[in-house]
Parts: sequence; structure tokens; C-alpha cells
Amino acid sequence: MAEASLTISSKNYSSWSLRGFLLCRMAGLDFDEKVAPWDDPSTRAELLLLSPSFLVPSLEHGTVKVWDTLAIAEYLNEIQPDAGLLPKDPAARAHCRAICGEMHSGFANLRSALPMNLKVRHETFKVWGGAQADIERVTAIWRDCLQKYGGPYLFGKTPTMADAMYAPVCTRFQTYNVKLDPASAGYRDLMLRFPAMMEWTAAAKAEHEDVEELDVEF
Repeated sequence: MAEASLTISSKNYSSWSLRGFLLCRMAGLDFDEKVAPWDDPSTRAELLLLSPSFLVPSLEHGTVKVWDTLAIAEYLNEIQPDAGLLPKDPAARAHCRAICGEMHSGFANLRSALPMNLKVRHETFKVWGGAQADIERVTAIWRDCLQKYGGPYLFGKTPTMADAMYAPVCTRFQTYNVKLDPASAGYRDLMLRFPAMMEWTAAAKAEHEDVEELDVEF
């Protein structure tokens, strides 16, 4: 029996569930998955971005229950400090937390205009101004980190919580064929090849349930 359980929703549509899954994998945590029922109103609200507070993903570890992706990340860093979810250098650690927080609370236009959907490809998708501004900010963060810390991950040679937080954006950029500069495209492709990402993507494509609202090309 696994030492922990992670409750998620859809692997195809839920960017927050993907973040929680990647964090647990990066931390080396032994965990089972539980899937929240699709007919649960809070699950649907999470997928359609209709709720400002999500209870998915939720991690249960012994007597501890923690939800909210950033809270999960910080908890995993506390119990698995050698996993490297945060950089060792204090300045880099502060930088990592800052860009994680920016993803956690921002980029609303990107989220709504380019919903996560791993089953489809939109080769000629029109990106409007609000989402484009978010795309430019995300890629500026990536380029800055890659230059400052030397890559190939955002904070150097090993993945951190920042890579887990930005991983769903990599899938969005692929799904909607977003044009990227060479450094950002290289980072996107690196994350899409990350073993835990490939594991998640294969499972997402095998899901039978579809959410009609998220399968429309806007």
C-alpha cells in the first residue's frame, strides 16, 4: 500500500491536477491516485475555471491532508528536502517561489483562451491580445531563468517546483501551436519529454470522458 494518495480530476483537462502529480513524482513520493467523480460540481467548476478555490489536487499523507498546489509543493519540500523542489541558493529559492506564485495567481487570459486539452491539436488557432500578453510574460520568465541558471530546467540541471508549475503551459503551447522563440521552444519540448509528463499524457489520451465546453476551437 502506498504511503500517500493524491486526488485528481481529469488528466486531459486539469492543469492543477497535472501540477500536483508532477510535484509528487519529482519528490519521489510513493502515492496512489484517486479520481474525483466527474459529476461532482466542484470537479466541473475546477475544469471550467468557474471556482476561485479548488480542492483538487489534494494530497493525503498519513494524518496530513493538504490541497492547493503551492501548499502541496511546500509540504513536499519539507518532507523530502533532498528532492530539490526548491533551489539551495537563497536568492534562487526566492526567485523560484516568486515565479511559482505568479503562475498560481495570474495568467487568467491564457488559462481561459487556451484551456488544457492533451487530446487535440489546433494548428491555426488565433491567439488574441490578452492571451498573447500572458504568453509573452511566460516566455520572458523562461528565457530569464534559462539564461540566469544555465538550464536545461528553469533553475538549472534538475527540475524544481517551478518546472511543475509551468509544465501545463508547455502542453497548451503544443495544443494551440503557439509560435515560440528557440529557447522557449526548447524548454517546452524538454518538459513534454519529461518521463512523468509522458506518463501523464499517455493516460490523458486514454480517458473516455470529454468536456464539450473545452473541446471547442474558439
